[in-house]
Amino acid sequence: MAAETVLSSERLRRARFAVAAVFCVHGAVTGSFATRIPWIQEHAGVSAGQLGLALAFPALGASLAMPLAGRISHRFGARTALRGLLALWTLSLTLPALAPNVWGLCAVLFVYGATAGMSDVAMNALGVETETRLGRSIMSSLHGMWSVGALIGSAAGTVAAHTGTDARLHHVIAALVLTALGLAFCQGVLDPAPAEEEEAPPRFALPPKSALVIGAIGFCAVFAEGASLDWSAVYLRDELGGSAGLAAASTTAFALTMAVARLAGDRVVDRFGAVRTVRVGGVAATLGGVMVVTAPHAAVAMAGFGLIGLGVAVVVPLAFAAAGRSGPNPSQAIAGVATITYTSGLIAPSAIGGIADATSLVFSFGLVTALAFGLVIGAHVLRTAPRATAATPVGTDAAKSAGPVG
Repeated sequence: MAAETVLSSERLRRARFAVAAVFCVHGAVTGSFATRIPWIQEHAGVSAGQLGLALAFPALGASLAMPLAGRISHRFGARTALRGLLALWTLSLTLPALAPNVWGLCAVLFVYGATAGMSDVAMNALGVETETRLGRSIMSSLHGMWSVGALIGSAAGTVAAHTGTDARLHHVIAALVLTALGLAFCQGVLDPAPAEEEEAPPRFALPPKSALVIGAIGFCAVFAEGASLDWSAVYLRDELGGSAGLAAASTTAFALTMAVARLAGDRVVDRFGAVRTVRVGGVAATLGGVMVVTAPHAAVAMAGFGLIGLGVAVVVPLAFAAAGRSGPNPSQAIAGVATITYTSGLIAPSAIGGIADATSLVFSFGLVTALAFGLVIGAHVLRTAPRATAATPVGTDAAKSAGPVG
């Protein structure tokens, strides 16, 4: 993307706030949906197995649609594209509760996932652009704001479920509120124009090689995150005899650890650089995995899961940031990394379950530990080009020499 004219510090601060708010809105949709899944399952009359099938369709829709985001942003402009894609995502929240049966649920969740993926790529691309203009790390806190949004949406959904509110009414109200907020916040984001010589990204294309390498690091982190989030409670209950309350608390604590670590992660990245941050995080996650598989009682395993969450929290934001600077088409590279991480999040829960059936849950988390160690080995691929400072237009020779490499 070509640089706009030099932006004032105040304008950049407003843009940072705006894109952070967009991340929060995006996360709130996910939280709002997740809390009403039991209602949706009952209303559509689907079994647990059919629900599991349907819940694979959001990731499928996202994976197929994300490559389109770069083309849309190039055609309509980054801000307009984000405004439209985010509105489609927030309004799609109304669809799942309307599904009459399992096939209808699969169809609407495919659309739900497609709009989620495209808006995800668009907002991450603008997040990377904003970070570049500011000259300091913000991607970790942006993803932390997504987690905050998910927690807000979950809290509102919990209240709606507790009061017996029909999910169709709940989601219509939530969708309208979130759409209005999203459109308002999109007004403040940056609107970088593509360079005159920049060609439009292809409608569909394989991720560039740089995205594949960076995506492999994201794969390791998301696999460890997904496995811990979905299986930590089961592990504590079945392997270590923890109570149901303690097992549930471990999942909540893990999610909160991730959110707090991401919100605080930018200061760490700015001080130590992306490579050292991920390498140390990989060591922490590996140590956490070892604690989990060797834990004599639940408290040690809970501490281990906390270390895994702490260690992998900032990896995906940094992978998106590295992808956005890895080639001439940031959206295409980000879409490639996002596709790989979405795939990892999709297969992690079922892979852990399959391995556990064949061997044991302890052995499954041995694999998680090995993938966590992969972060230590592969952290160097997140080394990116220097950031431009806020006072220097991106793309100039001076910009190329400003800021830490990471």
